[in-house]
Amino acid sequence: MLRHLGTKRTYAHNVKLASLLCITAGFVNAAGFLAFSVLTTNVTGHAALFAERLAMQDWKTARVVALWMFLFLAGAFVSSFIVSFIGRNQRFSYVMPVFIEMAILLGTALCGYRYDHTLVAKELFAGGLLFAMGLQNSLVSIVSGSVVRTTHLTGTFTDLGIELAQVLRAKAEDHRALKIRIKLRCAIIFFFMCGALAGAYLFHYFSFHSFLIPVSILVFALLYDVFRIRIKRYYRQHNPFN
Repeated sequence: MLRHLGTKRTYAHNVKLASLLCITAGFVNAAGFLAFSVLTTNVTGHAALFAERLAMQDWKTARVVALWMFLFLAGAFVSSFIVSFIGRNQRFSYVMPVFIEMAILLGTALCGYRYDHTLVAKELFAGGLLFAMGLQNSLVSIVSGSVVRTTHLTGTFTDLGIELAQVLRAKAEDHRALKIRIKLRCAIIFFFMCGALAGAYLFHYFSFHSFLIPVSILVFALLYDVFRIRIKRYYRQHNPFN
């Protein structure tokens, strides 16, 4: 799921990746908005807010919004740097960014109740979630070869619209590849929306402790890959026909 890179990736790998991490991103997007009144999985809306605050000469808020955009960028940079430093062909090069993301979400789950609606607190918690989503988006983009993006749907809806139009004019032999890509786009949208619905619903009941759900999903994603690697290694070592 995460350990396969480049040409080794299949449609099944990308669907598994989308199913787990899109749920995580959708969950954080909805729960983060309810918790801090800030969109925490992308920076598109923040760009408009930043421009509006500058126009209104609200320098204090503009500074905070600029910091949020920078933190998303910083998360993407850190994730890419870690993967590149460890090596893209290393099986566990993705572990450190995921652990950082888990730590941020765990901190939000355990300490979010201290949020007192001040600008400093919002700057800290919302900024942390934006950094975590920048980490995840960059990691998934690197692993999937930019096929899967999990933290926002703008590009996904655009690609889906293009590919639906291409189906009408594509040659018969191209239909299969197009249908595979369309199914993947639909899976990304579906799982992101499921995560958003779960985040909105569970935050009302469990407040900040609901952020333990995406932490659990990330733990499962890591364990899934680790155990599959160990099981395959075991069978290779004990298979008498090797």
